[in-house]
Amino acid sequence: MNIISDPAPLDGLGSTADRKARLRSVPLPGPHNALWYFPQLAGGYPRIIRNAALIQLARYTPSIPLKNAIYRLLGAKIAPHASVGLMVMFDIFFPEDITLGENCVIGYNTTILCHEVTRREWKRGPVVVGPDVTIGANCTILPGVRIGAGATVSAMSLVNRDVPPGAFVGGVPIRRLDR
Repeated sequence: MNIISDPAPLDGLGSTADRKARLRSVPLPGPHNALWYFPQLAGGYPRIIRNAALIQLARYTPSIPLKNAIYRLLGAKIAPHASVGLMVMFDIFFPEDITLGENCVIGYNTTILCHEVTRREWKRGPVVVGPDVTIGANCTILPGVRIGAGATVSAMSLVNRDVPPGAFVGGVPIRRLDR
């Protein structure tokens, strides 16, 4: 019998273990904390500088079609009518790991991360936002998260685990609010 240290919560959301299982750990090339090795782990300085510059441009661009075109140029998978609000911050190292579904709305100043760095570890995982999802302003979405179709994430939330289709969640960390 396996003992599960992070069982599926009773609120119907995915467990943090589900998210963490989708993360790929990358070995560090040396003895220092993981952030020291970001150029090697994320494709080199030219790629990172290009990504950072284009993401900053997209953050301030009021035109949604232009903004989506910039994100697609970076490799993100953006549905034709996805809407990314002003000042949204995509992961500069791995924007290609972000998928946004049709008619989703990503609110002002939200951060979507596809990597996490700790003192001894570097992990990477895709973020998938389904169709017809609404994400409020100032949210943080961690790597490996999947947000199901029609879900709503309240403003200022930490999305640290999967959100099932149609759910209404919010808080730090998220919990169900639709009961």
